[in-house]
Amino acid sequence: MGLLVNWEWRGRSAANGVAALLASVAAIALSAPSAHAQQATQPAGEQTDQSKKTDQEKAAPAGATLLDKILVLSRTGETAIESLASASHLDQEQLDRRMATTPNEMLLGVPGVTTQADARRVSTSINIRGLQDFGRVAVIVDGARQDFQRSDHGTQSTFYIDPELVKSVDVIRGPVANTYGSGAIGGVVFFDTKDAADFLKPEETWGASVTGRYESNGKGWTTSATGAYRFNENWDALGNIVYRNYDNYKDGGGDTVNGTGFDVLSGLLKTTIRPTDNSELKLGWVGSSDSWDETSGGVPVNDVDLKSNTFTARYNITDEDKSWLDLHINTSYNKTNLDLTSLVPQNRFDPVTGLPVVLPAGSTSTFDVGTAAIDIWNTSRFETGGVAHELTYGGDWVNDDVKTGGTAGGDSFYTPSGKRNVSGAYVQDKLTWDWLEVIAGLRYDSYSLKDDTHDTSGDRLSPRITVGVSPFDNASLAGLQFYGTYAEGYRSPSLTETLISGNHPAGVTFPFLPNPNLRPETGKTTEFGINYKQNDILEAGDAVRIKAAYFNNDVDDYIEGVTLSPFAPGSGCPFGPGIPICYQYQNFAKAKIHGFEFESVYDAGWGYAGLSASITNGHTISYKGVEADLATIPSSQVTAQLGLRFLEDKLTVGGEVQYNGKPKGNAVAEDYTLVNAFASYQATDNVKVDFRADNLFDVKYANPLNGTTTVAVYEPGITLKLAATMRFGG
Repeated sequence: MGLLVNWEWRGRSAANGVAALLASVAAIALSAPSAHAQQATQPAGEQTDQSKKTDQEKAAPAGATLLDKILVLSRTGETAIESLASASHLDQEQLDRRMATTPNEMLLGVPGVTTQADARRVSTSINIRGLQDFGRVAVIVDGARQDFQRSDHGTQSTFYIDPELVKSVDVIRGPVANTYGSGAIGGVVFFDTKDAADFLKPEETWGASVTGRYESNGKGWTTSATGAYRFNENWDALGNIVYRNYDNYKDGGGDTVNGTGFDVLSGLLKTTIRPTDNSELKLGWVGSSDSWDETSGGVPVNDVDLKSNTFTARYNITDEDKSWLDLHINTSYNKTNLDLTSLVPQNRFDPVTGLPVVLPAGSTSTFDVGTAAIDIWNTSRFETGGVAHELTYGGDWVNDDVKTGGTAGGDSFYTPSGKRNVSGAYVQDKLTWDWLEVIAGLRYDSYSLKDDTHDTSGDRLSPRITVGVSPFDNASLAGLQFYGTYAEGYRSPSLTETLISGNHPAGVTFPFLPNPNLRPETGKTTEFGINYKQNDILEAGDAVRIKAAYFNNDVDDYIEGVTLSPFAPGSGCPFGPGIPICYQYQNFAKAKIHGFEFESVYDAGWGYAGLSASITNGHTISYKGVEADLATIPSSQVTAQLGLRFLEDKLTVGGEVQYNGKPKGNAVAEDYTLVNAFASYQATDNVKVDFRADNLFDVKYANPLNGTTTVAVYEPGITLKLAATMRFGG
């Protein structure tokens, strides 16, 4: 608990000793005799005794494969390759290779998934299939919804998680994810943090590790320390603390991008208790304390202080002798506090009158968002007439409590205070008979939101039907499966979209208009896909996995901000102060989004190769039939990955090449290609050295999603990363 008590501490001094640590650990690693090295296809702490492996286990490909890993997010314990949906999984080994500083780097190459972060690299918004912000993508950390939202130019709904705390990431694209919570018409991203059971070796009671990492671009340091203890076979605990300190980075043109430096302290505490052989309780806390300067015209204007705390309790009981019992109960509370303090006097406009005012240095704006949630479900397994059933039923409830204010005033008007309740219940049956699988589901959603003057609500039933067939028996095609899906999802309007009001506070002034009559969005997706898995393709023990899908998503009553003219009849826009326009969130008849996604991997003992791709196109249609480009359509992407294993798998080297194609209708975006390289050397069981080069050819590029911001923010140029990890245990 000392980490919680001293959370205000800024561990700047921690970075001072990292250089010495890194140099000494690297020297130990490079001089370590190979006789002490063992297989290193898993991170330190997850090694097994190689001498005890059977010949069959040794022949199995080291990562065979990410698509074969069970989805933590799954309600029925399926793997990504088995899922009749567009699903992806990232495990600890792959995340270690990324040496990620931000969530954006963790999600590299996941088809259909992009991120928007502007200059604030640790503040991330996730885009799936062209949908993002205001809960269209459900971001979940250890079962806790991340619903923080602050209206600004650029990203709207952001979350905060340090990659060093994460052991795996699951992604499910499209509204087939509606069993995982209301509103996820784009999809779900689930971050699962580290556990003691993953860190400790089977014979260990305790374990500890320390990692030091240096990055050349921004000249930043990362220090991470992990400790775990096994009290007995039914109780263990883990703690992790991470400190990052980075200066402003340079883009591919060699220009310093102001406002991109940051100073962040993150931590994790988690304990797992197993009351019986069939049950498990996980209690956890994940926190982040961050600070940075917001800039305007390259000059710092606001000091930003952010604190994010997530508390979770997850309980499950599964009894193989009682096939009807596979019960899960998740509760969580996430609180994010963001405080802005002006560093210089600022010329602003009064949010009520619209008259010009000068805010003195020291003026504040505060954003406090608390999200409480409960998620309960059970899966019953049985057979009827030779047909196997997995019947899943449950319900969930989420409450967002938003409080904004401060002496600066205006910010709180376009991120209004209020409360929103979203709840739902669902039932889904997965039927399996020989070569046929059918998934049929129905979800009920309801919502209510209110502030001091408005109160609105709504509800809806959303169906899902999926049919999968595996029609072939011969060896080469037995692993081929075709599926088709129709699914609907329901997203209630957010507090900001509904209740935004007042006058724009900076630059120019104009009124924001609330719209309590906003209708919820309804996503209606049709998807056709294939899954293919085959082993022993070119040699014994290798494996190939392929997933591909075409989707079409019609989002009825799509909500988007529009500019209104007071001269247009019926616009409802009054003649106010400033320029003669108003801004309001309104419904469109629909947004039409379609695209293609592909993900594949070949893995053998000597190495692996992967290829993924995604193409997304979309536009909005007004109630008068007028089409317009959808600003949140991301780049089309093709990502190739290659890794080779040497020295009995102690050394892995490889890289990634990613092509990004300009989104249709984006006037500022350009095509660009990124090349990354990496090397990882497990010198001994307890010493590991990692190297990575991102943007190897120093390409100058900008995220196309940042075209919605007022100033283009170019991404980092070439960045070299060197890390060393030392581990102890007993």
